[in-house]
Parts: sequence; structure tokens; C-alpha cells
Amino acid sequence: MEDEEDQQKAAYLVKELVLRLLSTSQASDSRPTNPNSPDFQKSLRYAIRILSSRLTPSIALDVAAIAESVKRRLATQGSSAEALTFADLYTKFASKTGPGGVNNKWALIYMLKIISEDRKSTQMDTGVSLPYLVFANGESKDSRILHSRNVQDKGWNNGVLLVAKDPDNRRDIAFREFVNLVKEENEVSEEVLVRDVLYACQGVDGKYVKFDNRVGGYVLSDLVKVPRATRSMVHKLCELGWLFKKVTGYISESMDRFPAENVGTVGQAFCAALQDELSEYYKLLAVLEALSSNSIPLVSESASLANYLSLRRLAVWLAEPMVKMRLMADLVDKCRVLRGGAMAGAIHLHGQQGDPLVHEFMMKLLQRVCSPLFEMVRRWVLEGELEDIFAEFFIVSQQVKAESLWREGYKLRATMLPSFIPPSLAQRILRTGKSINFLRVCCEDRGWADAATEAATATGNTARRGGFGYGETDALESLVDEAARRIDKHLLDVMYKRYKFKEHCLAIKRYLLLGQGDFVQYLMDIVGPDLSEPASTISSFKLAGLLESAIRSSNAQYDDPDILHRLRVKIIPHESGDGGWDVFSLEYDALVPLDTVFTEYVMAKYLKIFNFLWKLKRVEHALIGAWKTMKPNCITSNSFTKLPHAVKLQLVSILRGCQVVWVEMNHFISNLQYYIMFEVLEVSWSNFLDEMEIAKDLDDLLRAHEKYLHSIVEKSLLGDCSQSLYKWLVVVFDLILRFRSHADRLYEGIHELQTRIMESSLSSRDQKKTQKQLNDRSADHGSWIAGGRKALTQGAGEFLQSMGQDLDVIAKEYSSLQEEFISQLPVQQHVDLKFLFFRLDFNEFYRRVPCI
Repeated sequence: MEDEEDQQKAAYLVKELVLRLLSTSQASDSRPTNPNSPDFQKSLRYAIRILSSRLTPSIALDVAAIAESVKRRLATQGSSAEALTFADLYTKFASKTGPGGVNNKWALIYMLKIISEDRKSTQMDTGVSLPYLVFANGESKDSRILHSRNVQDKGWNNGVLLVAKDPDNRRDIAFREFVNLVKEENEVSEEVLVRDVLYACQGVDGKYVKFDNRVGGYVLSDLVKVPRATRSMVHKLCELGWLFKKVTGYISESMDRFPAENVGTVGQAFCAALQDELSEYYKLLAVLEALSSNSIPLVSESASLANYLSLRRLAVWLAEPMVKMRLMADLVDKCRVLRGGAMAGAIHLHGQQGDPLVHEFMMKLLQRVCSPLFEMVRRWVLEGELEDIFAEFFIVSQQVKAESLWREGYKLRATMLPSFIPPSLAQRILRTGKSINFLRVCCEDRGWADAATEAATATGNTARRGGFGYGETDALESLVDEAARRIDKHLLDVMYKRYKFKEHCLAIKRYLLLGQGDFVQYLMDIVGPDLSEPASTISSFKLAGLLESAIRSSNAQYDDPDILHRLRVKIIPHESGDGGWDVFSLEYDALVPLDTVFTEYVMAKYLKIFNFLWKLKRVEHALIGAWKTMKPNCITSNSFTKLPHAVKLQLVSILRGCQVVWVEMNHFISNLQYYIMFEVLEVSWSNFLDEMEIAKDLDDLLRAHEKYLHSIVEKSLLGDCSQSLYKWLVVVFDLILRFRSHADRLYEGIHELQTRIMESSLSSRDQKKTQKQLNDRSADHGSWIAGGRKALTQGAGEFLQSMGQDLDVIAKEYSSLQEEFISQLPVQQHVDLKFLFFRLDFNEFYRRVPCI
């Protein structure tokens, strides 16, 4: 009741205002204004339309600015008095505040300004014109703003088309003609087309819009008569149906037709996420179908009923679903042949764009899709469990022996690594779970569980609940780093303390690399006679007993029994004709988990180094043996005073030459051995210990050991780049052993010569008897000694001449080999070989080419 009274009161006040304004404008006319006159009725309708408009003006709401504009306009038109009067009235009007004042002063002044401009532009005394008006709501509900434009302009002004009033009702006539024209051009009503489009959006054929297999989409039949614009609109809207059909087809194929192993958990999560988006899409279609039941009003009818659905309104409604459906269809095309991490990575790359709508949609989708992957990562780094039934994780396992578990048991599968997980992080993830499995399988240790629990606690409860997912790479990296740090530290503690890794490395250095000097010397002494025999006659059981004797006779007896039990004799596979020295070696049995470091390949390298060092020790042992043979004979050389002077000079020359060759060989072998044992083995061992101290995980420890072993091989001339030099060295070793054999024959003959000289001074009777015995013995050994002093002198000369010639050949050959060997040292790639070159040729005696 109060609203009706307010409306009646407002209508009465408007009528009185118009009546008074008209009476004021007609003051010169004696006739009063008739409320029923046409002028009054037109003015009243004009005023009501002004006050009823809700359109917005295109200028700023500034009351001082609009007042200044009116005053300026009055002054420029030559009405200074009116401008002053307006200024005085505006000042009084602006001072009116409170309950009796006007709240929206700007709207009222603007309305009066527009009415004034309109009256002057239309040249009408009544001030009535019917332009297309633009208004705005003010602060009060009854304030309305009129923004008119020049009716005579007939064009666009500030984006508004100005149309004059139609006094002859031509507008209604045009509306009716337009409706008739639409009915003639449209065989099908827009309501029917809207419903068909909604059917198509659900993948269902409508009455006129159906799926065409040739086109591959929904089309409106060419037989249906509709305007081209309407047909184009229907075609654009029906694209949503084609996209919808593609998405639903993929979901149906993935969940129903394909085997589960071809889809995987990630694919299932992707289908579930798509299904959730389609559920929201179905809700929208339900709302649109409800709106489509309302009839579409004609152009001439009032548009106050907003609950109808036209094709243009449908295009607005479906704009956002169209974007999402296009995204889903693109993802379906990209992911049709992908699965697991590859699928997640492809979806991630597709979402890398700046559109907020697309970004939000892709984030929501990826949260669902990546959830299985992140759960796999969590279980792998905290429990070492690899539950990858459908082979979609970026870590793959394979059945291997325990000794190969670390190196070959688990690998990264690059094709399944999502692009949002960096390769460095993937490597840390791989190593963390691998460490857990290594501790569990190879070390039979359960301490990793406490370390994993501490890591999960340190990174928060989210990791324990598995709550992190896509977009939380920092949380994932924090968990992986914390778990890796704690578990790797525990693994190294187990290797160092429980399995004594350092002690075993030292034992290999002492026994396989011949670092335990007293043990090596004693072993070589007691096995030498056996190894001098052919390889086919050697007994490995006897050599094992000799090894035990060498251990008990040296400081090796005080080592850990577990270490000594791992040291064994190994006979290398050989061919007929090989000697015992060529097939003898030692081996060290590294059990689980040490065999992860000391693999068969690694132990083969140790065997190669041992064989080289064993040859070097054998040569050194041979030179020492030669010196033991040479020294006493040099001291007793005065026994040869009874020999002829020429033979004596020949003997002295041979002995001096033999000693010179021995000194050169000893110089070479001593310096070579010093270089190998100290510059190579000790320096490499020291560096290895330093790197063991800073190792953070088992991979670091393996790399440190590989570097240690590689350093020994390369510096010891055993590497691929030093093969030619190593071959020369082997020839030198063989020549030194040949010299040892030659020296033994020489001094054996000299010793026999000494015996013959001593026996020649005996009595004739005894001499005859002794001579007969010597002749028999000489015949047995093929000696050069014959009976009588003359025969003795002649035989000694021939023997010494033959031995001297052989010695000269050995000396020249050795000199040539040594010079060739030393000349190749400066061009070697490894810098440490320069130290060997300096030690061998410290006085530049052998140098033939400048040092590089």
C-alpha cells in the first residue's frame, strides 16, 4: 500500500511540475494551461520517460564541473546576466544539505542541462523532443539522468546512434514488418534450433541438427531454410558437440574397452578428472534446457523477461565450456597413445600458457592426474617400495644378482619422466629408494626405516600423509633431499662400521697391490722354486699352503682373520708352455655387500695390476739374486792369478761388463719400482682416503674407488694410451730375466774354473785321479774344460769369449730398449709419467729428444 501511495504521489508531483513549467513559459498568454491539451500530454510523457530511464551517461560524475560547464555556456552565448543568476542559484542550491536537500545534485543539474540543449536543438517551444536518451542512476532512487544527442545529427556520437521520435508510429510498423520477414526467411523457429543445438552439445542428434560422418561433426541440413548468419551460428555452437563426443569416446574406450595395463593408474585418474569436468558441463546443460522451454520474445515486445534462450545467448553461455572442451579434446588427442609419467608430462606442457581460465583448469586437472605418480614417489623415497603394476613410473626395476643390485637393479626410464620433474631431482629420487633396497637386501639392515621416519617428520606431516602433489615441487624436493641425506648417511655408516669397507680396501692394497713388503718378499722366496717349473706341474693346494706360511712368517699374521680368510691363490688359465710365474696370482674374495664395489670387472683390474707388480717384483728379485751370485765371485777373483795374462784380462773385462749391465738394470728397476709404489700407489691411496671422507652417498664412494683404480692403471702404464710403452716394458723385463740366466751361467762357469785351477795344483797322483773325475763330470755337463793346463787355458778362453759375446748382445739390446722406452715417456698424456722420466734420466744421459 505504501509503494502504491508513493507512486501516486510521485506521479502527481511530476504532473504539477510540468504544469507549472508550462504555465511559466506561457505567462504572456492569458489562457491557463489545459491539463488535457496535447502540448501538456506530450510534455508529461517526455518528463516521465526522462525520470524512468536507467541508462548510464558516458561522462564523469562531478557536480562542480557540470555547473562550471553550464555557466561557461551561458557566458559564451552572450547571457552574462543569466550566467551570474545561475551562479547565484547554484551556490544556494549547493548549500542545501540535510533532510530537506537533494542528495544527487550532479544528476539534477545534468538533467536540466541536457533538457535545455535538447529544447534548443529541436527548436520547439514546448521543449518536447523524443531523442534516444542515455541516463544514469544517482545516489537517490528518484534521480535520473538524461544524455541526449542532437536529433538532426542522424549519426553516431560517442558510440550512441541518435534516432528521432516516430510521431506516425513507424517504429511499430517496422517491427511488424521485420517479424514477418523473419518468419518468411526461417523455416525453423529459433527455439527449435536452440533445442537441437543443446542436443548436439550432448552428443545426440536433434530434429534438424545431426551428426554427419563425412564431415565429422554436427551440421544443419542444407534443406532447412534459415539465414546464413543463423546457419553459421549453429555450426559454431555445434563444435562443442563434436568435442564432447571425442572426449566421451576416449573415456569410454579407456575405461571399458582397453585392458587395464594399457591405461594405467595415471590414465584412469585422467579419465576420472575428465568425467568430473563433464559432470559440471551436464549441470550447465540442464539449466540451459530449462531456459530453452521459454519462448523468445519478438523485437517489438518488452525484453523484461530475461529467462529465455536464443542462439546468441546460448553462445555466451557456452563460451567458457567451449574453451574447456577444446582443451580436453586436445589433451585426449595428445594422450591417446601415452600413459604414466609421459602422459602427465604431456598434459603439463599443454598447460604452459598465460590464460587464467586455462591455467586454473589445467592446475585442477593435473592435481588429479599426477596424484598416482606422487604417491609412487612418496612410497619409493620413504619405503623403497616400487608398486608400478602398469609400468608407468619413471623408475624401473629388474631381477639381478645381489652384487649388481646397486648398478643394474634400478634404472631411470627417460620416456616416463614427467617434464615438471628435473633430471637432477629424478636422480636423487632414484638413489634414495635404491639405497633403501640396498640396505634391505644386501646389508640386511632395518635402520633405514628410522631414517625415513625422521625425514618425513622433518619435512612435515604432509609427506607422511602423501598430501603433496602437482605444483608442490618444492615440497617434493625438500622431502627427497631430507630422506636422501639421512638414508645415505646411514648406508655409509653401515658400510664403514659394520662391513669395514676402509679396512678391506687397505687389505687389497697391502696384498694384491703388494704393499706389505715383508709378506711379499717371503712369499716370493718360498714360491720361487715351484713357480720356476712349467705351469702344468704346479699344484694350487701346495701354493695355498705356501701362502699360509708367508702369512704366518710376516706381520700379516696380525691382521683381522676375516680379511686373511678372503686372501687366496688363483691360477690363471694358461696354455702349454707357460711357466709358473706367468700363471700365479692372488685374489681377494669380497662378499656381499662389498662386492657392489669390488665387482668382477673391478677385481679383473686389480688382477691386471697385481700381475704387473708381480712381474716387477720378480725382476727385482732376479736382480737381487744375480747380485748375490756376483758379489762373492768378485771378492775371490784373486784365484785367477795363475791364468795367462790374456785370459785374465778377458775375464776381468767380462766381469766388469756384467756388473755395469747389472747396475744399469738395477737403476732402471729401482726407480721404476719407487715410482709405482710411492708416486702411484701411495699418492692414489691418499687421494682415495680424502674422497672417502667427503663422500655423501654410495655413488660418491663408487666414483671415488673407480677414480682411485683408474689412477693406478693409467699411471702404471696399464691404460689404453700406454699400451705401446707397456709392451716395451715387458720386453725389458724379459731381457733382465735373460740377463739373470746369463749371469748365473757365467758365474757358474767361473766357479767351476776356480775349482779346476785349485785342483790343478794337487799332486800328480791325486791330480790324475781328480782329472779323471773332472773329465767324467765335464763330459756329463757338456763342459768346455778338458784335461791338462793347456786344455784348461784354451777352454777358459773359449768360454769367456762366448759369454762375452752374449753379454755384449744383451747390453746393446738393453741399451736400445731403455733408450726407446725413455724417449716415449715425455710424449705420454699423463703428467705423472714426467716424474718417472726425471728419475730414470736425471742426468740426461739417455735423452735423445728434448723433453716435451
